[in-house]
Amino acid sequence: MFGVYVHVPFCATRCGYCDFNTYTAGELGSAASPASWQEGLRRELELGVRQVGQRPAETVFVGGGTPSLLGAKGLAEVLDAVRGTFGLAEGAEVTTESNPESTSPEFFAGIREAGFTRISLGMQSVATHVLKVLDRVHTPGRPVDAAREARAAGFEHVNLDLIYGTPGERVDDLRASLEAVLSAGVDHVSAYSLIVEDGTAMARRVRRGELPMPDEDVLAAYYELIDSTLSAAGLTWYEVSNWASSDEARCRHNLGYWRGGDWWGAGPGAHSHVDGVRWWNVKHPARYAALLAEGKSPEAGREVLTDDDRHLERIMLELRLAEGLPLEALDSAGAGEARTAASEGLLEPVALGSGRAVLTDRGRLLADAVVRRLAA
Repeated sequence: MFGVYVHVPFCATRCGYCDFNTYTAGELGSAASPASWQEGLRRELELGVRQVGQRPAETVFVGGGTPSLLGAKGLAEVLDAVRGTFGLAEGAEVTTESNPESTSPEFFAGIREAGFTRISLGMQSVATHVLKVLDRVHTPGRPVDAAREARAAGFEHVNLDLIYGTPGERVDDLRASLEAVLSAGVDHVSAYSLIVEDGTAMARRVRRGELPMPDEDVLAAYYELIDSTLSAAGLTWYEVSNWASSDEARCRHNLGYWRGGDWWGAGPGAHSHVDGVRWWNVKHPARYAALLAEGKSPEAGREVLTDDDRHLERIMLELRLAEGLPLEALDSAGAGEARTAASEGLLEPVALGSGRAVLTDRGRLLADAVVRRLAA
């Protein structure tokens, strides 16, 4: 599989928990703009075709940042740039992330007409005090309205993102968020536990004692609540943090990552992986655009993955999937650890007997620890 990831580095405001490569207009000043970014993107995609050949993209994912700040016209230009370089495979999945506050019925109609097939909306929570801790600016009910607008515009596949474990979030807050998600009629939900990343505003607040660190036991209980609620509503987990109503509703682009596929990552700070080689771009939008304007690659560094690297990454990524990992991917020590993990209730014994390492419900809560054991 071959996919294209496009990184949009622009945000209206900076969320306190976010450590992504994003910039507000005030931070950029006159150094870079959506126009200079668009021109750089077009040049990079042309460079990509020269480097790896014309490989029609089976998936395209526009992320960020806040891609919806580009508007329907800007996102249509992004997709046209991919279509005019690598090309799009028949039936390609084309996703964009969107902030609910920068969307509208006209926006969704415009990008649907442009060829987008899937929408991912940031919701995080419906609790006002939780959104405040996260520095999110959208109103609590807007993500549900946006999801309904997207469906009305003809999008069959709509995702809502949740973050759980924010300091001050109560179990009733999470239940209310889940009820809102289900009321929106979406066919995909992503739910991630809050991670306090070094260097963020939230990390500084935690360090000063203004906010408590998320409690591991609370996170586990919240995950179990999310899983049971979504499962009862017909949304089944297919990756530890992702649930879908059908195979067709699963995010094919992300499955490409988890299954070790190839992708070209375009945009400031974007990462790529093709044929066992990984590389990444310079982070600042102004530097990114300037290099491409000079006919140079925006690449900041690269690495050739060793057999050990690929072995570790395969275990780390595939074990998170509901289909699990074939035992043949493990060495003898790893296979022994898998049998022990099954006896401890972390891996499914029946699946293990059929040659696959599949996480149990309890194993999902301890997925990182299971990965370390099987890869040791």
